[in-house]
Amino acid sequence: MSYILNITGFILKGSIVTLKLYAVAIVFSIPLGIVGALGKTSNKKWLKNILEIYIWIIRGTPLLLQLFFVYFGLPVFGIKLGRFQAAAITFIINYGAYFTEIFRAGIESVDKGQYEAAKALGMNYKQTMRRIILPQAIKRVLPPTSNEAITLMKDTALVAAISMGDILRAAKEVLTRDFNVTPFIIAAIIYLLLTSVVVLVFKQLEKKYAIYE
Repeated sequence: MSYILNITGFILKGSIVTLKLYAVAIVFSIPLGIVGALGKTSNKKWLKNILEIYIWIIRGTPLLLQLFFVYFGLPVFGIKLGRFQAAAITFIINYGAYFTEIFRAGIESVDKGQYEAAKALGMNYKQTMRRIILPQAIKRVLPPTSNEAITLMKDTALVAAISMGDILRAAKEVLTRDFNVTPFIIAAIIYLLLTSVVVLVFKQLEKKYAIYE
């Protein structure tokens, strides 16, 4: 029992890095996705084309490759980032692309009559989006956004590849030292608990936005 408590404490120290990275990535990637979605649903063709290329590149290449490029590749161009900075930027850019498509689909799913009704009431584009379209779109995109938020929590484990001391790396260090599978079981339980919290948060959000049904 004391062994389990000791290694659990060590692995939990790695969860600090995981949670910090997750918090930064989710806080910045969701707004990036909203801005991207608004850009894709706008009338500016040049902006749409730029966003299309951005999404095509991000969704068409592995997240781990993107992480390696930012951390190991950018120094070739004179841009050197710390491990956490590189990981945070990679995750924000990556998930921003996925959230862009999720939010775009949500916005476009709102009936066009809503726009006409808002226009009849004298609302401009910003007012229409803020008061009419986005509240309805948010309700519709919560399930896929929840899935991406859960995936993000699990994907943070990839930072072990650039030697960041997250949950997975801490568990792997103990396993290498003791040749015991217990650390991986504990790491799995920690990830399950963390993702369960994310699920509960989004369930509460779904209840909050249920009024827009």
